[in-house]
Amino acid sequence: MADAPERIRIDKWLWQARFCKTRGLAQELVQGGKTRVNGQRIDKPGRAIGPGDVLTLRLGKGQDARICVLRVLDCGTRRGPAVEAQALYALLEPDG
Repeated sequence: MADAPERIRIDKWLWQARFCKTRGLAQELVQGGKTRVNGQRIDKPGRAIGPGDVLTLRLGKGQDARICVLRVLDCGTRRGPAVEAQALYALLEPDG
């Protein structure tokens, strides 16, 4: 992924990394206050992230919710297959 940009909007990255099925759902996740970048809560889907940033995501609702802590490894260039998406991040703590 040598042509990947250095920074990317968090909503686009969440969609490319397959944490959300659509960009709209990714925007809702961020605007709902369920996302932190480097420990700081964010609510703007246009917030730029890049390699090295640590994301904390609250995925799901109610008792089915899970927390994912991950490090961004790459920005990516497209929403590709799952194997390509998994190369964009490294889990820091087991989810669930």
